[in-house]
Amino acid sequence: MFSLDKKTEKMATETSSQQNTIAKGTTITGDIISDGDFRIEGTVQGNIKTPGKVVVGKTGIINGTLKSANADIEGKFSGKLLLSDTLSLKSSAHVEGEVIVGKLAVEPGATFNATCSMKGALKELNNGSRTGQQTTIQRPSQTGGQPEKGQSA
Repeated sequence: MFSLDKKTEKMATETSSQQNTIAKGTTITGDIISDGDFRIEGTVQGNIKTPGKVVVGKTGIINGTLKSANADIEGKFSGKLLLSDTLSLKSSAHVEGEVIVGKLAVEPGATFNATCSMKGALKELNNGSRTGQQTTIQRPSQTGGQPEKGQSA
């Protein structure tokens, strides 16, 4: 009786941690909704929605909308990218379209031609500044080397 419950629990854990793979040479047209992570080496024409992580390999291509928590892109993405956490662009990545992310990491060599909004950035800036205080920076006057009135030479 107890062993049956443990097997069921183990199967549920394994199912949620499994990764969906779209292999090189595979083309999927349409919408994909899953609770698991994705690795894409083929082509997706459509929308992908998952609460997990999406990895687009070097041969992977997505044309459409991607909604997830995290994404690592090594291949090509064109469309709308909505991530609640981190977008990581590897050096071979090519991204075009509209990007809304929490955090952005770009390796040198990546191509990033997109409009980008970083959610929470404005909120963090406002929380980090002190309300009602102003900082003024004054530079010394430059009058050809002559000291101004009240200054010593």
